[in-house]
Formats: sequence, structure tokens, C-alpha cells
Amino acid sequence: MAGAGTGTETGAETGTNWRSWQDSWDRQQQWYLPDREERFQIMLDMVEAVVGPAPRVLDLACGTGSITDRLLKRFPDATSVGVDLDPALLTIAEGTFAGDDRVTFVTADLKDPEWTAALPYDSYDAVLTATALHWLFSEPLATLYGQVAGLVRDGGVFMNADHMPDPATPRVNAAESALRHRRMDRAKAEGVLDWKEWWQLAAADPVLAAPTAARFAIYGEHADGDMPSAEWHARTLRDAGFGEARTVWASPSDALVLGLK
Repeated sequence: MAGAGTGTETGAETGTNWRSWQDSWDRQQQWYLPDREERFQIMLDMVEAVVGPAPRVLDLACGTGSITDRLLKRFPDATSVGVDLDPALLTIAEGTFAGDDRVTFVTADLKDPEWTAALPYDSYDAVLTATALHWLFSEPLATLYGQVAGLVRDGGVFMNADHMPDPATPRVNAAESALRHRRMDRAKAEGVLDWKEWWQLAAADPVLAAPTAARFAIYGEHADGDMPSAEWHARTLRDAGFGEARTVWASPSDALVLGLK
């Protein structure tokens, strides 16, 4: 497996249980996104439907490799390239998949105009991303979509599952948000870790402390972009060069938008 260049040991030599860290990240994300597994299932359903069960995948803004984990469990003959800039999450990803030659990780900044040059392949059957690109504002996200269109082979697919609220339905949005936060508060009272608490644990871990500090030096606490609607994403993907683009899954606040090259 290719290293991401984080400068941190990965694998058994650290004595760290990387699967435990992977699972704890998933639980923390599930608290914010109770339908997270549902969107992953639809995403992989569409991968199989469009490009088959042995795809070459680019896991875009891969984090700990949550998409790659589910991809390889469902499609053992798939290969995955994960790309991200977060040194802490990449450290967990590298540790989790150490020794698996189906997986490669690359450190790159998606805001860098030359980020695609760091990738090991020029084209992919599928480019997948989830709950990651909402920190980009619309203009740089449109630029990224143009770059992604150049990576997806003809007949290939791009999918983005993310926060895509509909600005035309503010009362629906507010009602859904209030219900979701009441449920989150109940789960929090039962001991579920939130984003801040999870990162506090990472910062206290001997192996993850340094990459976590580096992560916050890069990103700060947290920042969101302007989170345009699913219709904007589909239109922008078509403008970027995808022949077809549409929503293939939606909740009241999130959507999975697919672009077919």
C-alpha cells in the first residue's frame, strides 16, 4: 500500500487498534447522519449498476476511508485510491488498510489546481465522495467538478452524497432540523461522542496527537461552504461535462447526486 506521506507510523508496529478508530469515526458520523449507511448502499448499488462489481474507484476527500471500507467489503475485486489532506484521518485510513494492495492513499489539497497530478491513475470507473465537499464554496466546487469530469472515464460515474438543503422549503427544512437535533440530544445524553469530543480523544492519543495537531493547523476548527441545492449540483455536473446528472437518493436535508460521463 502506498503511504500518504503523513510521517506517522501505521500498521501493527504502533500497537494501535486502527479498526477501533475507524469504527469510532463511523459512530460519530452516524450521530450526525442517521441515514449514512442508506446513502452508502445506494451509492454502491449505482456503482454496480453503471460500471459493474470490479471498479477502479477514486475515494475523493476520503477521510478514514469509510467509502473504501464498504466498497471492498461489497466488491472484493475493486481497487480504491483515497485522496485527502487531513493527516489524522489519513493516518487512521493507512493503518486500517495496511497491507491491502487494493488500496492506495494520496495526500493532496483539492484546492490545488494540480492535485490530480498526485494520483496514480489518469482515469477511474467511479469517483465517490460523501459528507466532505460542503466545506467548499460554490465557485471552487464547480472548478473541482470540472477536474473530476476529466478523471471519470466515458461511461463512468461520479457521486456526491452531502448536505444539499432546498432553499425553496425553509419551513420543511426547519422542522426536519428541529426533529433531528432532538434525536441527537437524546443520543448525546446516552453517551454518544460528538465531533469535538472525538477530536479531543484523537489529540490525546500518543499516535494520533501529532497528525491531529497538524490537521487543525490546516483546517482550523470547522468551516462550511454555502451548501447549494441538489439541483445546483446536477446542473453544475452537466455543465462540467457529464452527459446526465440527477439526484438518486434524498432525505429532507441531504442528497446523493450522480453524474454519468
